[in-house]
Amino acid sequence: MPNAVLVAEPEPDTREYLGRQLRDDGFDVLGAARRSEALELAERARPDIVLLAELDLCLRLRRGEPGRTWDRNVPVILLAPSADPVERVRALDRGADDVMARPFAYDELLARIRALLRRSSVGVADVLVADDLVIDKRTRRVAVRDTLVVLSAKEFELVTRLAVEPYRVFTKEELLREVWGFRALGRTRTLESHASRLRKKLRVTEGDRYIVNVWGVGYRLLE
Repeated sequence: MPNAVLVAEPEPDTREYLGRQLRDDGFDVLGAARRSEALELAERARPDIVLLAELDLCLRLRRGEPGRTWDRNVPVILLAPSADPVERVRALDRGADDVMARPFAYDELLARIRALLRRSSVGVADVLVADDLVIDKRTRRVAVRDTLVVLSAKEFELVTRLAVEPYRVFTKEELLREVWGFRALGRTRTLESHASRLRKKLRVTEGDRYIVNVWGVGYRLLE
């Protein structure tokens, strides 16, 4: 299936030009003029890569929002208004994977899109990001704002399961079945005890709140 590219570009001529060129090169193209439209498409269509003009939109894609379930690891290229190196560093620090200054050559942009897609196709789900929490499934490393957190095997499996959809409430039955392999709920405090220890370990500062207990239902990772 062709890769889907979300072009979040308020300037209509540039958006239409990129749409034509990318379609000719075999991509599915989703065009968005407004930030709200881009966020809706990111959630509904799950693009493989995003081209955008606003750094604020990049930040919102990376941080996520309550009730939104888009892929926060989606590759992002910022089409910057200038070649200012300070702005380029700022964009990369805030979550952009690549930056291209305007005016840009389409052939170079296409090469960068393909390079990012090649990299992201290998282990795309191996690193999960939820707020300030980063989980690397390959190395089994968990960090909160670059502070490493040491977890047991089941604690790691629990936080990884919750991080796939950080705002979704997972029922106790789901978590006991998927993390521990239980076929029936029965009388067990296994989930509660693991969730409590995990919550304390992830609380690096006073403001951190992970592993939210939704009373009578289950748990979710973020408020």
